[in-house]
Amino acid sequence: MTNNSLAEVAALLKNCKTAAVCCHVRPDGDAIGSGLALTRALENAGKTVYMLCEDKPPERLCLFPAMERTHQSLPVDLKELDLFIVVDSADVTRIGDFSAQFCAFKGKTLNIDHHISNPRYAKYNYVLPDSTATCEIMPEILEAAGFEITKEIADLLALGLLTDSGNFSHRDVSAKTFSVAAKLKECGADICSIGYEMFTRQTKARAALYVRVLNSMRFELEDKLAFITVTQKDLEDTGTDKSHTEGFVDFPLSIDGVEVSIALMEVRKNQYKASLRSRRVNVNAVADRFGGGGHMLASGCMLNGEYEEVIERLTNAVYKQL
Repeated sequence: MTNNSLAEVAALLKNCKTAAVCCHVRPDGDAIGSGLALTRALENAGKTVYMLCEDKPPERLCLFPAMERTHQSLPVDLKELDLFIVVDSADVTRIGDFSAQFCAFKGKTLNIDHHISNPRYAKYNYVLPDSTATCEIMPEILEAAGFEITKEIADLLALGLLTDSGNFSHRDVSAKTFSVAAKLKECGADICSIGYEMFTRQTKARAALYVRVLNSMRFELEDKLAFITVTQKDLEDTGTDKSHTEGFVDFPLSIDGVEVSIALMEVRKNQYKASLRSRRVNVNAVADRFGGGGHMLASGCMLNGEYEEVIERLTNAVYKQL
């Protein structure tokens, strides 16, 4: 399916009265930032809106009061909505338990995203895979709909823009990314403080986890591929949780010769969530082999199996893309 026009999406938002906005499970800064920014903009325009996410925002993302306004279940009957929106979700299954409600919804549905693997699963779709973040797309949608970008909304959008761009360090950062950042700054976004909270400040427990994880880093394919692994025991021993691992996957790419970095998170025994990053290799194609996806240089997937088997399967898949 092709995209709808910006004007069509703006009209859809302007004309709705009651909406749900949903983001993917285990939300990152872009998912929760874009979702809450849209929610607040709609509410400021007099709409009734419910921000939905199967998981509560991780503690380190809870920089703003709006983070407390997410719902883990829809507070009203589905029939009371006239618009169901999903943001920053490459596939409808990424919204977890809400996917059944989204697919069963008889009203208008809208999909706003930036992932290259997005199949345009809603009745209305606005997917721009050349964008660094969904929060890079959202300002133009809000402006087209005539919604004001307040300081609160600008801060939420800056959170997503900063986290998905790796503090403007990822290769998909474009002139538009900086243009949007400048616009958000003009609207009052505290970009410096948000950047510090996301990329510099950390707890002693997170620092201990980071050291532990890097100490077990391993290399494959003549050092072109690096793996870091976070086990459940690592989390238990350091008193941390999975939210503390944000950004870990980026470190191996700073090592000379490493072209692909993979962070494995042990979900449970013999099940791993793989986050893949690269300088030039198409890791979206790697993730796709295991039912995942995302961006060309940043993707993710889930794998089942013994640890060494998982390492071998991922290594072979990366080798085919080098």
